Amino acid sequence: MRSRQGITELFTTFLQLDADRIIGWAVDAKLRRNLLNCQGHLEHPETSEKFWVFYWYKLWQTQPESLAKGHLSAYLQEICYWAAHKIMRNISSVQYTVSDCFQMAIIRVDKVLKGFKPQMNFSLKNYASAIFSSELKEMLRQQQEIDISTNWRLLRRLSQKRLVESLQNVGLSPEIIQRYVLAWKCYQALYAPQQPTGTRKLSKPDEATWEAIAQCYNSQRHSQLSQPGPECSAETIGKWLVACAKAARDYFYPNFTSLNAPKGDGDSGEFQEILPQLRQESLLTEIIVQEELLDRKSQQSQISDVIIAALNELDEESKKIIQMYYSQGLTQQQIAQQTQIKQYTVSRRLAKSKDSLLLKLATWSKESLHISLNSHLLNYINTILEEWLKTYYSTSSSQIEQ
Repeated sequence: MRSRQGITELFTTFLQLDADRIIGWAVDAKLRRNLLNCQGHLEHPETSEKFWVFYWYKLWQTQPESLAKGHLSAYLQEICYWAAHKIMRNISSVQYTVSDCFQMAIIRVDKVLKGFKPQMNFSLKNYASAIFSSELKEMLRQQQEIDISTNWRLLRRLSQKRLVESLQNVGLSPEIIQRYVLAWKCYQALYAPQQPTGTRKLSKPDEATWEAIAQCYNSQRHSQLSQPGPECSAETIGKWLVACAKAARDYFYPNFTSLNAPKGDGDSGEFQEILPQLRQESLLTEIIVQEELLDRKSQQSQISDVIIAALNELDEESKKIIQMYYSQGLTQQQIAQQTQIKQYTVSRRLAKSKDSLLLKLATWSKESLHISLNSHLLNYINTILEEWLKTYYSTSSSQIEQ
């Protein structure tokens, strides 16, 4: 993969993939024009990658309908690709390509941005890498279950909330959704096959069950629906439920459309051309972003000092285990073999050391950044700590080799 050069490429280009092959970088004309326009309105030329990350992130927070998310999505292309590439190396399924996994993960940019906490002053790329990986693993797990489930098993596993979301995603009217949901409720209530609960090969209901479901629907439609409509046959109910299953599959695993794809209907434009325009930002934005960058740079230095101090407080054996784990990428078993220590001891030492580092960093965050700690924030700090350790030891190793 060719590395992108300069701010314009970093924030306006997208990977072009064909299965497992990288074709190149495609320029998003809309984003490029927008970036050049913003650069032209700044009092001083700004070439700092970090400046533009926080610029777009701040704009996304205040104006989510702007093009800021598009710029950040472009910026995270390599990170998302390598997360997908790593996942594909570790799974045996040939059903998906790297391109599939990349597309599945990149649509989770919103989740990355919503969870990212700039006040912790860690890299957006590092955080995104962790989130893309975890999200992709979960999506693949869910998709595998959806793929191997029959329509009837899938409909039994669906929650009403997910079903409604799936039908809304298809674009059905509220009245039609009400009817489909009522049919699904009757199906849930009356189809109780004599099979193990966990089977994914649930068979289609028999004729008698379909008639019972239709009768249940017809008896409840006047009390449950705002527009009851005529009575429905068992055949119609069956078609509705198949449509529900298809909508759910499409919702959980959507088709992906490029922003550069033609809009169709005889229009020669592209989808990206109909995205909202970015509102003009005043020079105040530049000043605020630059001030925040200085503050966060100071915080980042302090955070590094906190973790390094915590590392220095560990005993020599724990230091050596952590260094081997993060610097050399060894497994616990390999560390045990090299150090002549029992594997369970290595595991316990590693876990205890990381808990100690996490406690130190969390305590500092609470006292210095004045934030309230909860399980979500602790998970976030733990993710950041992992990325810091990987970066710190990989950098240390590179310096030693040189």
